[in-house]
Amino acid sequence: MGTAQACLIGAVMLLGLVGVAVPGVPGTLLCWAAVLWWATSEHTSLTWGVLAGATGLLAVAQVVVWRLPTRRIRDSGVTWRTMVDATAVAIVGFVLIPVLGAVLGFVGSIYVTERVRLGGGHRTAWTATRRAMRTVGCSVLVELLACLLVAGTWLIATVAA
Repeated sequence: MGTAQACLIGAVMLLGLVGVAVPGVPGTLLCWAAVLWWATSEHTSLTWGVLAGATGLLAVAQVVVWRLPTRRIRDSGVTWRTMVDATAVAIVGFVLIPVLGAVLGFVGSIYVTERVRLGGGHRTAWTATRRAMRTVGCSVLVELLACLLVAGTWLIATVAA
């Protein structure tokens, strides 16, 4: 494999890492696709082993991400309807004010919805908003950690090969 191709694979991997934190970008899928591209280009037992490990790790991470918010959001009292509404507002906010509008729309929508749902108190609405954000933050952290492990393994294997 040439240096240019390795740099392109690294760029896709980096885009995947950044994409984990950006709503709407399939960061995990991009990291996995970069490893798949590398493995199908090299055809060695090392590359196939890294691909198998990456597939397993990212699959487990997706299950954890899928399960973690369900349990934690339910425990915090924030409803899924609130999260769906916040996501919709974040999408509209992103269109109106790129990037910043998504964050403000998501957090603001959770706050307003929880303030109305909980009877108008600032302290309880802010606490519910912080819990919801921590829940989403935990899932992003799990996904980012898995992708960083995959990227680190790929980098070490590329340098070693």
